[in-house]
Amino acid sequence: MSEIKIKLRFDYLGKAKSGKLFGGKNVEQLAEDTRQQQVSLLRNVPVQGIRIEDIEMSQEVYLVMDEISGKKLAYAPAMITFYADSIEDAIKFSMKEEFRTVEIIEPEELLLSKNDIEKLLFKVSKELVAYKDYLMRKIDNWK
Repeated sequence: MSEIKIKLRFDYLGKAKSGKLFGGKNVEQLAEDTRQQQVSLLRNVPVQGIRIEDIEMSQEVYLVMDEISGKKLAYAPAMITFYADSIEDAIKFSMKEEFRTVEIIEPEELLLSKNDIEKLLFKVSKELVAYKDYLMRKIDNWK
C-alpha cells in the first residue's frame, strides 16, 4: 500500500490552570496557547510513519457552553495535512481527544486486503484501550 494523504482537524481546548485565582488568562487565550504548544510538538517531534505536510491555524477560537458545568469552553482548531505510511499509522496519529474531522485526500480509493483489515481492527482496538486507560488515569487524578 502506498502513502495516504490525510487532513485532520484537531480542536484544542483551553484549560484553566488550577490554583490561579487572579491574573489568569481567559479561556480563549488558553485555547490559543494550547494550540500553539501542540502544533509546535507536531512540527518538531517526529512520529513514526507520519510526515507532516502543512498545519493551518487560521480558524478563529470558538466558545461553547459546557452542559455539565455551565462554564464557557474555548477551542482553537488546527488543520493538519500529512502523509501516513499506512492506515494503522494514520489511526495512531488521529486517536487523540482533540480529533474532530478527517478527510482522505489521496488516494481516491483504498483497497484493503484481509490482512490489512485485521491489522486495522487490531490497531483500533489497541488505541481504544490506550485511550480508555488515559481517561481512567485522568479521572483518578481528578478525584
